[in-house]
Amino acid sequence: MSPRPRNVFVVGLDEANLRTLRAVPHAEELRLHPLLTIEELQRGEVDVPSLIDRARSVLDGFDGPVDAIVGYWDFPVSTLVALLGEEYGTRATSLESVVKCEHKYWSRLVQQEVVTEHPRFGRVDLDAADPRPPEGVRFPMWLKPALSYSSELAYGVRDMEDFRSAVEHIGQGIHRVGRPFEYILDQLDLPEEMAGVGGRVCLAEETLNGVQVAVEGYEHDGEITVYGVLDSINYPDSTSFLRHQYPSALPEPVQERLREVSKRVMRHIGWRRATFSIEFFYDPATDGISILEINPRHSQAHAELFAYVDGVPNHHCMLALALDEDPTLPARQGPHALAAKWYYRWFADGIVREVPSPEELARIEKEIPGVRIDIVPDDGQRLSDVDQQDSYSYEVAHIFTGGADEHDLREKYDRCVAALRLAFDPPTGPTTDRTA
Repeated sequence: MSPRPRNVFVVGLDEANLRTLRAVPHAEELRLHPLLTIEELQRGEVDVPSLIDRARSVLDGFDGPVDAIVGYWDFPVSTLVALLGEEYGTRATSLESVVKCEHKYWSRLVQQEVVTEHPRFGRVDLDAADPRPPEGVRFPMWLKPALSYSSELAYGVRDMEDFRSAVEHIGQGIHRVGRPFEYILDQLDLPEEMAGVGGRVCLAEETLNGVQVAVEGYEHDGEITVYGVLDSINYPDSTSFLRHQYPSALPEPVQERLREVSKRVMRHIGWRRATFSIEFFYDPATDGISILEINPRHSQAHAELFAYVDGVPNHHCMLALALDEDPTLPARQGPHALAAKWYYRWFADGIVREVPSPEELARIEKEIPGVRIDIVPDDGQRLSDVDQQDSYSYEVAHIFTGGADEHDLREKYDRCVAALRLAFDPPTGPTTDRTA
């Protein structure tokens, strides 16, 4: 008699990731259930108590056992997984450990307790009559809310003119995520250094130099494991990602230091039974590494890359941990030596003239082996109306490529871009140039 299927509720389950989730080992033994939609979770100002009530309604009304509750998005998904896990007895890390990662200011305070690999930082008083950079934090720097989506409201500033402009923009938009995040902070017994800080705080950090790199890992049975290191490559003269590439081309001694810093920090945070992703900078000129940010979930953006190279998407680690199984990822068992996720971007506002149909995308994917394409905007949509864009560009397509080497990856990407034939009409009304 075969064991019953396990019921896994996925907070924010989307179609693109559903395909990848179904590629994990023994996926046929799982029943994946959507729990709240992307629209409910990320559109407008999030109402956390309402989301919790809606999730409870689904879970309480389910005719069967709830074996796991998982998610691969940032706030509010990451916090909902922790809150619901505690309430329904499913495996998850603590809410406090999630917020110690997600609240950028608290995260820096925790990091500096155990490592020196982080930039100078401080808080900016958005309510001051004349906001100033924190003492000891020098230009150039980045200003960002304590919490945001996909680098939304994050600005690189070179001088006081840039600083004042960034403060104005952040002050206007910080409430959308910051206000609901304060509900989560109210659920915790905060340390003295976080008293009165809240969720609507602006962080200033000195600009990091070098190449960006991501570390993916998890905690299981008291041990922190790093299972992948990936390079993050920007568009020329831009802070916007061009691609993530796996595995990393950094020297092994550098990768070992990244792993050790990751383990030290996550152990100090109290991370348990869950995946994480940490973004770093490595400066070849100084041989220094520095933490950019800690994400309290694995990166779903990397799932296809692990499938291409290792043979299994990293969603496997998330699911295995939630079900109290072995989360080990195989190494280099996939069909390709290298893989990349490319961000096809547009750097000025526009209206999408025509989006390829699913049939057209399937044809392109068949003609170019080792690729997968996800279109971001809808037909006729204005790019500035698309959610979760960074402050300097608009994502119009995600293109995954697997190949033998970097030349192979780029050639496939270029062929996909040409085949998509995406075009944009000038928008009516005010336009936004994001090349600055």
